[in-house]
Amino acid sequence: MDVFFREWERRTPGETRDIGRARALAGTLDVLSPDAPVLTVVGSKGKGTAATYASAFLAAAGLRVCTVTSPGLRTDRDRIRLDGRAVSEAELASLAAALDEAAGALPPPADGYLSPAGLFTIAGVLHARRAGADVIVLEAGMGGRSDEVSLFTPAVAAITPIFREHAGVLGDTPAEIAREKLGVAGPQTLVLSAPQSPEVTEALGPVERIGEGGSGLAADLLPAGLGRGSAELGVAAARRLPGAAEPPDESLGAVLSSIVLPGRLSSHYVPGSATRLLVDSAIDRTGIAAALAAARRAWGTIDHVVVCLPDHKDLGGAIGELGGLPVTFVRLPLPHLRFTHALPPGWDVVDSDAITPESLATLGHRVAVLGTGYFTGLVLGVVDADTERLFLTSASPRRS
Repeated sequence: MDVFFREWERRTPGETRDIGRARALAGTLDVLSPDAPVLTVVGSKGKGTAATYASAFLAAAGLRVCTVTSPGLRTDRDRIRLDGRAVSEAELASLAAALDEAAGALPPPADGYLSPAGLFTIAGVLHARRAGADVIVLEAGMGGRSDEVSLFTPAVAAITPIFREHAGVLGDTPAEIAREKLGVAGPQTLVLSAPQSPEVTEALGPVERIGEGGSGLAADLLPAGLGRGSAELGVAAARRLPGAAEPPDESLGAVLSSIVLPGRLSSHYVPGSATRLLVDSAIDRTGIAAALAAARRAWGTIDHVVVCLPDHKDLGGAIGELGGLPVTFVRLPLPHLRFTHALPPGWDVVDSDAITPESLATLGHRVAVLGTGYFTGLVLGVVDADTERLFLTSASPRRS
């Protein structure tokens, strides 16, 4: 399994992902031209929700759907799914073995590395071919043109809301970042976008806009909160994918009603306690405000907030929204994430290994957990949240 992380862990300062070697690897595996049409989701926020709803819509239409998301919710297995279900340990090990053999035939790395997210993307496309998938849904890890999803020209690209993130990596302004993400599209790609700021709208140019109600779905089939727009975008994009027919109403309702979105305003009990968590991957002031509002609607009050925001996220906005609440700030031991910004003096600060069921249970009965997806995934693991399936199809066994 170390094939996914080997070159990334050995990278030297200043090295970047090597898209050329990733292309060569995909070529060696003969997956550069997938057998199924591709729908790719890019953006700054809401990509996972858009990819999930697109995949569920296509599955409701009777298609076999392979979905690749980044990062995984709890484990590396759930980065790659077939009809909403995570691949098995054996399937992932088989994919890793195939990538390891193909990588061994490449020249050794020179000025870059094969990124984990890119290798899981390539593995997902290989799994789609092995499983005979009818369609492929890819979620970009960070960028667009610079992300390995760009190796697989999409028939349809869906762009979720874009804001200034990874400044200096994807671009210095929202407009530059938008153009970088738009670079995933080919000349024949149909591009759909969620509502954007005026600056981003101008940068994207003449793409199809999907606003409120653009999915044509009843409100009870859509998620609450800020994720609703991304869900509508995902469904609208899925409808435009070649070969996708409109699902029967009964099938569509059943599949979309079964969707679970761990880490997106999801609710969980801490094992062995009465503590309830609301977990949301909010990374800016708007998202944090929406998550806190959802928690207050559900509980009336919030006992504690646990938050993890690396330097490149909107920590200032979070501080503004969290004023007056007891807060524990968590640092992750990941070399690509920095935690150097000043924090309010009243906040507790801990490392991620301090997050356990026992420590969470001491914070009160109503705890909001907010921050980057790496962190919310860690917490989902701590409370043993079910992330095996994101939705059910007519062929799926029902949850007990």
